[in-house]
Amino acid sequence: MDRRQFTKKTIMASALISAVSLPGVKVFGSPAKRNLQTGIMWGSIGVGKTVLDKFEAAKLAGYDGVEVDSHLDRNEVLKARDATGLKIHSVCDSKHWKLVLSSPDPKVREEGVEALKVALEDASIFGADAVLLVPGRVTDSVSYDDCWNRSSEEISKAVPLAGKLKVKIAVENVWNNFLLSPLEAARYIDQFQSQWVGAYFDCGNILAYGWPEQWIKILGKRIAKIHIKEYSKKIADTQGKSAGFNVKLREGDVNWSAVMSALDQVGYNGWVSIEMPGGDTPGGLKDLCDRLKIILES
Repeated sequence: MDRRQFTKKTIMASALISAVSLPGVKVFGSPAKRNLQTGIMWGSIGVGKTVLDKFEAAKLAGYDGVEVDSHLDRNEVLKARDATGLKIHSVCDSKHWKLVLSSPDPKVREEGVEALKVALEDASIFGADAVLLVPGRVTDSVSYDDCWNRSSEEISKAVPLAGKLKVKIAVENVWNNFLLSPLEAARYIDQFQSQWVGAYFDCGNILAYGWPEQWIKILGKRIAKIHIKEYSKKIADTQGKSAGFNVKLREGDVNWSAVMSALDQVGYNGWVSIEMPGGDTPGGLKDLCDRLKIILES
């Protein structure tokens, strides 16, 4: 082999090694086949009065599972799960807005940690592997750094139990004036140095100040669960920020093809759950599920 051939082969090999090391770049073969399961959040099931009623409505609409609220009657939830065959893939801490972990009141924070632990225990009993948590809220009386420090300290108190139960604490991006960039959210999660703290990523919430596909690529393997929600910037601009959610799935500004591509790139294979209005009738629940299934084929 002469020097010119050797140099050419060396350059090609170096380029291949560099490509393999880049996040999201696949040199050989095609992307892994999607294996996403469809769910719906408890608050989005507007049909039925009892736990069983709601599970049956979700089952009839075509969902694979449900994300239930914490602090429900455990026996009722288990009976509904077993009767319908639906999986409970996650639990939402129903106390996190009231018992905020960033509160200036130590007593409130203490009660918030206890509520989080109950949610983790609920999840373990139901067979779920994650708990959705709003970590804190920045306000005129709670500074950004106080929110970070207080919530971090309180969540740390629940991490040992999360590890024992093998249930992940999944921090959601919500309109709480906190964790406003994907790099910051990643840093917040990484500080715990635990596989039992991750992200519950909401695709619609982020449209007010970012793009979901960018967040997904940065958060990557930190993502434990995905919420599917639509948002219209046009409606928000003309009718108010919160009004932006008043749009049907696939008729707003979320670029669902880009979202699915980003999920493919980071290797996400798990649950995608509806969290939005429209499920107040059996037909509405089914329409949301049908629209979700179209998104999954994007």
